[in-house]
Amino acid sequence: RRIPRAEHPISRSLISPGALKTLYTLKDAGHEAYLVGGGVRDLLAGITPKDFDIATSAHPEEVKKLFRSCRLIGRRFVICHVRFGSEILEVTTFRGAITDSHERDETGRVLRSINALYYDIRDFSIVDYCGGLEDLKSGTLRLIGDPELRYREDPVRMLRAIRIANKMKFRLDPAAAEPISRLAPLLTEIPAARLFDEVIKVL
Repeated sequence: RRIPRAEHPISRSLISPGALKTLYTLKDAGHEAYLVGGGVRDLLAGITPKDFDIATSAHPEEVKKLFRSCRLIGRRFVICHVRFGSEILEVTTFRGAITDSHERDETGRVLRSINALYYDIRDFSIVDYCGGLEDLKSGTLRLIGDPELRYREDPVRMLRAIRIANKMKFRLDPAAAEPISRLAPLLTEIPAARLFDEVIKVL
């Protein structure tokens, strides 16, 4: 579902200069570029985002050519860090058009299920895949897809679900809440540095 600019509250004046510059540079180079994730969610909820993430059709090497300040992170799933002063934008690649179903990266990860809300810089609309706007209105936090599978893929998602529900003062969907007590021991397999970062965000 696409929500036109007139029907949502996100204005470009609320988006950081670095994020706007990144979105426009990618668009002007012929790539699709979207603001995604928590930044879109927070803007829709009237909260000032702490950072902005971007998804694009550009491959990491193409992003690096467009931004001198770009640094590539990771091997299997490469993330681009683009710096504007003290601001670091996280830019990730999706393959094919944003409307393709079952979009996957080279590791088999379903990209379409990572971000439910996309802000399209081309026409300033919101693309809502999974009823995210309705969940915002009802104050419900739910996972995209099967919660148990999502938690097993990355147990840190359990901590994030609890943190974000509390931050937004949302109710955690029962299907997302139920597996947490059973799967909590999976957190012992997570590297201490990653857990530390997540706990700092909670605090």
